[in-house]
Amino acid sequence: MWTQSESDFIHQFKKPYDIQLFLDSVPYNPNAECRSPRKVIAEQKAHCFEGALFAAAMLRELGFKPLIVDMMAENDDDHVIAVFKIRNKWGAIAKSNTTALRYREPVYASLRELIMSYFDFYFNTLGDKSLRSFSKPVDLSRFDRKNWSESDDDLEYIGDYLTRISHTTLLDTESITNLQRVDQKLMDAVFLGANAAGLFKPEE
Repeated sequence: MWTQSESDFIHQFKKPYDIQLFLDSVPYNPNAECRSPRKVIAEQKAHCFEGALFAAAMLRELGFKPLIVDMMAENDDDHVIAVFKIRNKWGAIAKSNTTALRYREPVYASLRELIMSYFDFYFNTLGDKSLRSFSKPVDLSRFDRKNWSESDDDLEYIGDYLTRISHTTLLDTESITNLQRVDQKLMDAVFLGANAAGLFKPEE
């Protein structure tokens, strides 16, 4: 159960984009931990995974299913997003220290189409486009018995689950071989958020 003060905080979210605005406003958590949405509310910071769990919990408060999707990358960090559907179209909410891996409007006809909207902006610090696969949506209500949204415990068991489930491959070997390096101007723009937070150190 949410406390009264938590409920008052949650009531500020009237639509999915309100959740994204909150995630954009709080600092990126650089620590190797996974805190619950309750902890995110209390401490006002989140990393990618915590942001996805928080967004899923808030989406449930708005009447959506608490769904997350894991995106796996090569020579790069994975990215986890909360997804939702409006009028049978997919959208997403995400916390990222880069500028282009965050919100997606609910205009995508399929989950794959939504995921591919991230492809050209998903690259490592060398400029290599790194996104390779994605999971099916995971309904976090499967973890309700562990009180995931309000727990004081670390939620890494959800991350462990994401690594075990099957992922859909996006590219074949030839497509990967033919990928082009990212333009420096795009890299500068996408890493703007990380640069501002002091989280991105360019390769020497």
